[in-house]
Amino acid sequence: MTALALLASAGMIVIAAIHLLWALGYWWPVKDEAALARTVVGTKGITKMPGPVPCALVVVALLFAAAWPWFPEGTLKGFGLFGIALVFQIRAVAAYSPLMKRLAPEQPFRRLDESLYAPICIAFGIVFMVLAGNAMG
Repeated sequence: MTALALLASAGMIVIAAIHLLWALGYWWPVKDEAALARTVVGTKGITKMPGPVPCALVVVALLFAAAWPWFPEGTLKGFGLFGIALVFQIRAVAAYSPLMKRLAPEQPFRRLDESLYAPICIAFGIVFMVLAGNAMG
């Protein structure tokens, strides 16, 4: 389970680092802010990235998720990992919902959400669920 926990934590840290870049106003991997917003947010008519505070809040949440597998064994650890898994699975399912398709129709986000972002969320959801199951015994 240590290897799985390392994988989960490393993935969360990488994604947190990308969000930190955005919080600092560094548009990566797309240098044009409007194009990046259409790529990673995708809401109808979006031209600007979310501000530093929303991006930083995502960083904090991702870092908590990265740290959670390393909490001491116990009920809190198991339920926390289960909650993280649930958030990722809900996010994955939302990508394919008609509501999300209406709220975030911009390309290339729509295509990337279904082909890349949601599958990544499914994978993290599974990893955190396995870690939760191990923590709960």
